[in-house]
Amino acid sequence: MKKIAILTSGGDAPGMNAAVRAATRTALKHDAKMLGSMHGFRGLVEDEIIELDSSAVRNIVHRGGSIIKSARSDEFETKEGRAKAIRTCEKHEIEGLVLIGGDGTMLGAKIFADEGGPPAVGIPGTIDNDIRGIDYTIGFDSAVNTAVRAIDQIRDTAEAMERMFFIETMGRRSGAIALASGIAGGGNVVVVPEQHTEADKVADRIIADRKAGATSLLVIVAEGDDSGGAYKLAKKVKERVGIDTRVTVLGHIQRGGNPTAQDRILATCLASRAVKDLLEGAYGHLLGWRNSEIVRIPFAEAETTTSSIYDGILCETGAMIT
Repeated sequence: MKKIAILTSGGDAPGMNAAVRAATRTALKHDAKMLGSMHGFRGLVEDEIIELDSSAVRNIVHRGGSIIKSARSDEFETKEGRAKAIRTCEKHEIEGLVLIGGDGTMLGAKIFADEGGPPAVGIPGTIDNDIRGIDYTIGFDSAVNTAVRAIDQIRDTAEAMERMFFIETMGRRSGAIALASGIAGGGNVVVVPEQHTEADKVADRIIADRKAGATSLLVIVAEGDDSGGAYKLAKKVKERVGIDTRVTVLGHIQRGGNPTAQDRILATCLASRAVKDLLEGAYGHLLGWRNSEIVRIPFAEAETTTSSIYDGILCETGAMIT
């Protein structure tokens, strides 16, 4: 295998650049060329292909975002669009693909290969940490640390003003960021989409914590929670507790910024292994980190999960999880 292409697809995640760097360096070390598909699968459809050499990936391990850009491609979701992508691969003599993204990216890789696209290996790049069968995805640790820094700062003003804050994290289907940052940030209540939310129970907990002497009250809310998000839940709870309340939506700051050491190391290990797998003739799978080792998960099984690695320690956090 002499030519491999790499792409980042879907929402960006801190650590993607570290993966691009590691994959490129590993390919060059084994006398293979590395190409970059700009804007994810769209680059394959629209023939936006660039060559990545050692200078192109220099000094990017610490950068957030993706130097080869990331996007969703509606055209790639059609058979006609995938046929264009196959022609692009043939034109550039692409013999293998390294894909960085979430479960949608892995599904796209499987369909593409089934229709005649090059063999592929996937790497989980998503801040939601919601890929079944693995412990951590690239970007999750960075997103959690960003959220925790924000929670720590909001706590300061919450204590000074004796206010109640509702802090909304990303996570339409997964409460992993909210749960992890709520545990690490010492939230009073954590609200996640995996469990039904009852505003009255949240209010009861807030009232109990205030009576116990709490001067700052923090409710961490995943954006996909069935209560309707932080603003709607805050309104319902405030009506019960009568405490001055503010809402902070963290939004896309969780996607940006420098990746943590953990995400840089994870991305480097998985991306290097992905290229080696392709060179050794192993493909059709996602590489993930589970129980301190790299595991292979077939694309067909690389689906979204709503379970959380934190389930076993909820009773130890001191926060109410709802």
